[in-house]
Amino acid sequence: MGTPYEDAISRVTDALKEEGFGVLTEIDVKATLNPPFAHRSLEADLDVGLLLPCNVIVYETDDKKAYIAAINPVSALEIIQSQELRNIAEEVSEKLKRVVEMIGRDVKA
Repeated sequence: MGTPYEDAISRVTDALKEEGFGVLTEIDVKATLNPPFAHRSLEADLDVGLLLPCNVIVYETDDKKAYIAAINPVSALEIIQSQELRNIAEEVSEKLKRVVEMIGRDVKA
């Protein structure tokens, strides 16, 4: 008999804490997975859940400037050999590039 879902979540969280890790965020895929690229990616291969979400970071540097970066999904998804996922990753990559470029222009203006 397998471990019930809620118990597994609790056990994984506790085990991570014991090893010095913290859980930064939890995503309820069924409740929040409306983003079409994430949904399409999971339909292509459920193991891609290990690599979601597409991470974008924003932080302030020591000289009080905003730093913005996004992970390249093409590079991140190369670990899973799937042409369907690569196609989605390329599409997402172009969109993330535009976001970072747009914000960069806005910050400099």
